[in-house]
Amino acid sequence: MRAVHPRSQSRPKLSIVVPARNEARNLEVVLPSLPADAEIIVVDGHSVDDSAAVVARVRPDARFVQQTRRGKGNALSVGFTEARGDIIVMFDADGSADPVEINRFVAALMGGADFAKGSRVLPGGGSRDITPLRNFGNRVLTRLTNAAFGTKYTDLCYGYNAFWSDIVPYLDLPSPFPVSGDLQWGDGFEIETLLNCRVAVLDLRVTEVPSVELLRLFGASNLNAVRDGLRAVKTISTEFFRARSVKRKPVPPPLLVPRAATSAEEDRHSGTAIYSAGRGLA
Repeated sequence: MRAVHPRSQSRPKLSIVVPARNEARNLEVVLPSLPADAEIIVVDGHSVDDSAAVVARVRPDARFVQQTRRGKGNALSVGFTEARGDIIVMFDADGSADPVEINRFVAALMGGADFAKGSRVLPGGGSRDITPLRNFGNRVLTRLTNAAFGTKYTDLCYGYNAFWSDIVPYLDLPSPFPVSGDLQWGDGFEIETLLNCRVAVLDLRVTEVPSVELLRLFGASNLNAVRDGLRAVKTISTEFFRARSVKRKPVPPPLLVPRAATSAEEDRHSGTAIYSAGRGLA
């Protein structure tokens, strides 16, 4: 059993990372709804609309930073690097994430999880936006990941997650540097799959949190179901072989909470599924 890390048991500081590219109209609605005492980091994808002015007007306490390359993955990497809170929340700018659910993610982390993973599949979750093609692809990718990494995920390709910031160095995510106009591996939507694979390899304690994906408020998504689905498949394959060929950084005992049994157990009250993510494949 691993030792408990001395994490805040009273009021942990939240850092909410919001990747955004030409989402001014959505940011105008979303940002005021986020907790007043949280650190808000809007990572801008070189927008050509008035995103900067909107953020300054509706949430003047927010930090507005430019990402160093392109893609959601790079934006998140920049945000994680900038975050100074105890807990990092990944929050989409398009209005699809419900800010009310943030408390649910925080409760899961305070309850002993290292990583709180949103699930549209658990009872209490759902989606008002997912298409039949995306739903089918997500189910296939989820099963593939579970088979490869020994996980019990119910919803792989969902970007509403939260985690303790002290695990970031061990995830070994793509660096936000060098600055470049090129899209590098890990810079795109595959970041969500990559994160889940790394969490599994580190054998972190995961709590899945029921979450309802709302409709985008304004504009169109940059997600391409086929292209990004294929990138997710490549990510699963790459991470599977990486886990067996690359010696990962040892995780010191104080980092992780005590490990529970590997079989999923349902929390009857919250609907969360709690388990140790993977088998420590590296």
